Amino acid sequence: MAKMYYDSDCNLGLLKGKKIAVIGWGSQGHAHSQNLKDSGFDVVVGLRKDSARWKEAEAAGLTVMETAEAAKAGDMVMMLVPDEKCADIYRESVAPNLKEGDVLMFGHGFNIHFQQVVPPANVDVVMVAPKGPGHIVRSQYTEGKGVPSLVAVHQDFSGKAMELALAYASAIGAGRAGIVETTFREETETDLFGEQCVLCGGITELMKAGFDTLVDAGYAPEMAYFECVHEMKLIVDLINSGGFAMMRYSVSDTAEYGDYRTGKRIITEETRAEMRRVLSEIQDGTFASEWISENKAGGRAHFLAKRRVEAQHPVEVVGKELRKMMSWLKK
Repeated sequence: MAKMYYDSDCNLGLLKGKKIAVIGWGSQGHAHSQNLKDSGFDVVVGLRKDSARWKEAEAAGLTVMETAEAAKAGDMVMMLVPDEKCADIYRESVAPNLKEGDVLMFGHGFNIHFQQVVPPANVDVVMVAPKGPGHIVRSQYTEGKGVPSLVAVHQDFSGKAMELALAYASAIGAGRAGIVETTFREETETDLFGEQCVLCGGITELMKAGFDTLVDAGYAPEMAYFECVHEMKLIVDLINSGGFAMMRYSVSDTAEYGDYRTGKRIITEETRAEMRRVLSEIQDGTFASEWISENKAGGRAHFLAKRRVEAQHPVEVVGKELRKMMSWLKK
């Protein structure tokens, strides 16, 4: 079992007198920055001078600097930028400005684990990764609660890298919920596997397959959308709240019986074998190499073509029209 920490295990005093530079103002960047500021710490946000987010960050009461300037000013530098941009931003703006004893931080292990970022030996390298989107990290903090977070140490130059990571995690509210110790390797590989086989690749392909099967059999696309896509949120919300048991308790007995009877006919041993192959490709760097090449080749042609094709699938066309009827959906 993973080791767990809470606020009582964290020494916020370690952050006193340190300037924390948060690079990026996206989903996680805005939440970390504001939570750290509200916890009483000295925060600056690093952005490109032409960033559309510059004024937004200033309006939130944060000091904003160009990325290189922020990295130079910071004693702790948190990289909260997209995976595919992180290495270039690090090389151009962060690496030249790291000082001995700084703490280099990440919200995801990808670039360290796959050695796209290779830090100097004289800094701590840690990860603090909340397990929720930034707007939830922020809203839970303002309500006096928190979002569980992962912490990991890649390099412990100071001898206090884990303590510093825990202090940072506590300062953004994670210690109120629970902080889970992991490694850069474990976080990266499980995150990529979950996205590809279940959360994104698996679920969307399952829903499309169900939709296509009903439509091909002559059923109305609208009915297929409701039954195979729209109602997924109900099921996932129930599982989120109380696991499979709560979901099965909440649905009809007919649905529960169908679950037991049919699930393994859809997710077969062949499917599980393919999952193991996908995991192997993540572990041996095949996926990372492919994704890095896609971004370095210029234009991301294959990625963007796939995006266009998927947007034209009938399930998207039908869904777009049906969602217009659903006034309760957040835009």
